Amino acid sequence: MRTMRMRLSLAGFVVLACAAGVFAQQPPAGTRGTQAEADALLKTAVAHYEQAGRAQALADFTAKKAPFADRDLYVFCYGPDGKTSAHGADPKLVGVPYDTFKDVDGKAFGTELWKVGSRPGGGTVEYKWTNPVSGAIETKISAVRKVGDDVCGVGAYKPGA
Repeated sequence: MRTMRMRLSLAGFVVLACAAGVFAQQPPAGTRGTQAEADALLKTAVAHYEQAGRAQALADFTAKKAPFADRDLYVFCYGPDGKTSAHGADPKLVGVPYDTFKDVDGKAFGTELWKVGSRPGGGTVEYKWTNPVSGAIETKISAVRKVGDDVCGVGAYKPGA
């Protein structure tokens, strides 16, 4: 009887620990940006780039400050030299060749972001990337477009994906 209670207690603990792990990976309520908000932030970033100029805009995007960083939304840009020219979630990525970016499934999303963003009107790319709020790898849809010499984008993480 005592052994049975210990096993049930242990089983309950394991279930709770697993559930806590799942919930710990989800961003807190209200911290997840939407695709509409990502699209609006990209428009704001493009206008800023055109008004302030390339050097100032790229510095502002990388500074991780509002309005170019909002919860899990941030601006990133890839330059004509094949390198990341701005990254609002991780400034250490500035200077890293975008063709080296692959997601956990092996998708070369950096190259795809450049190609899609270079098309007239830009477009969207879906890939897996680390959410800066949750720290978990999540599916992200980034809208990208050409502005000046760069391709800039903002993406939203898909809930539950």
